Amino acid sequence: MAVLNLIYSARWLIFGAILSIYTVSKYKTYKRLSQFKGPFSTGWSEIWHIRAIMSYRSHECYREATDKYGSITRVGPNDLVTNSPDLLCHMSAVRSPYTRTPWYSRATRAEPGRDHLFSLTDEETHTKRRQKMASGFSGKENLSLEPSIDSRVHELIHLIRSKYISSTDPTTPSKPMDLAMKAQFFTLDVISHIGFGRAFGDLAADADVDGYIAASEEGMKAMTFICATGLTPIFQSPLIARLFGPSETDKSGHGKMMRTSRRLISDRMDEYNSGKEKGSDMLASFIHRGMTKDEICTEAFLQILAGSDTTATAIRSTMLHLMSHPRVYRRLQEEIDWAVREGVVGEGGVISEANAETLPYLQAVVREGLRIHLPISDVVPKIVPKGGDIVVVDGIPTFLPEGTNVGYDVLGLARRKDLFGDDPDVFRPERWLLEEGSEKLETMRRMTEMIFGYGKYQCLGKPIAWMEINKVIFELLRHFDWAIMRPAKPWKTANYIGIFLQQELWVLVHERGS
Repeated sequence: MAVLNLIYSARWLIFGAILSIYTVSKYKTYKRLSQFKGPFSTGWSEIWHIRAIMSYRSHECYREATDKYGSITRVGPNDLVTNSPDLLCHMSAVRSPYTRTPWYSRATRAEPGRDHLFSLTDEETHTKRRQKMASGFSGKENLSLEPSIDSRVHELIHLIRSKYISSTDPTTPSKPMDLAMKAQFFTLDVISHIGFGRAFGDLAADADVDGYIAASEEGMKAMTFICATGLTPIFQSPLIARLFGPSETDKSGHGKMMRTSRRLISDRMDEYNSGKEKGSDMLASFIHRGMTKDEICTEAFLQILAGSDTTATAIRSTMLHLMSHPRVYRRLQEEIDWAVREGVVGEGGVISEANAETLPYLQAVVREGLRIHLPISDVVPKIVPKGGDIVVVDGIPTFLPEGTNVGYDVLGLARRKDLFGDDPDVFRPERWLLEEGSEKLETMRRMTEMIFGYGKYQCLGKPIAWMEINKVIFELLRHFDWAIMRPAKPWKTANYIGIFLQQELWVLVHERGS
């Protein structure tokens, strides 16, 4: 009782001491990065950053901030974002001492305690995992890669032609098609086919067979909330994950996909161990390279997410911008028609990746489509190494204190006027039609390809995504004419910590004449 009385009598002194300690701590935090300007409250509070992520438009928030405050902008007490190409390349270089931050990367785990390539923060483990996986993403050990994609393109064309062709007959109703959903069916079937040797079958069924797409939005919303609020350690704990996370006993969604993936992987590993495995797809390459069953299962889930949502976004956004720009649409279709007449692609086949790369305007459209609306805009912050680092940003030497998180303002990079001209917000593929080999063109290409990461963090699926986009854009404009059904509100789109989910891109499709 005497102790309680003492505490009570000294309550204001205790309160003052606590307040003083808190104030000094906040001041030190603010002072540490005070040389970097940013939105109000970012020097001492996470509120601005949380709101940016929870707005589902964080890429726009980061761009607005760097436009106003400079190429390095403060977005939190210990967080910066940058659109400086030099700094971004420096942080991700192969021998860079910068490492990933747990607050962001670990929030992307599908299962507690199990890291995939994107969530790994240990550099040595990350490097070894990449080395095991690299061949599976190339055509060297995945001989069925391009034929698999071609098969899915044929399925997509058949689906559109059999169910969604509108007529010019005044008595015949139109047949609206949700291109957002069809693009997702296509990319899911591609990644499952090249990854497991068997497509999920969404295109054939014209439906979200396993409920993955329906489950994705709920899962991504939860992941965004967990990441924004810093609650990853709590929700990644085994008890909480069992209560709220996906389970392999689920009848649909991510849980069912995890169960299906594990079964397919187990069957293939059994075949390999018995000497019957003769596949040449991605999964076979992973097994041959010595990856464990748990490693493959964890990576498979990442492939399905990163390999379908991001590529589907690239297809949707490029098609939307084409339909919104008749001049560009006509010019690309003229090049496609020329390629067909000249035998660059056979009458009944899908254009090869090698031939698609020879078509300059197609390549310009694809690159401009990736630049104008990013397929992925993850901030993927890196930690400044021990001792801090002096970097040159916009010609000015700048000291970054040890332990600071430095994130990627990808939209800001894609809109830099010194890289892309005075009209960076305009969809203009002609900006890419510079003389081959020119320094300006090479710089633009290098900066745009940073969308797929750089150096030791470059996306292994980049060649697959590029191949899918090239083939689909070519074949969709080769066979059909396209129009936006609701130009005032063409689609619904939201950014979930870097992954875009889009719905209801309603279009009208007409068969083209020969």
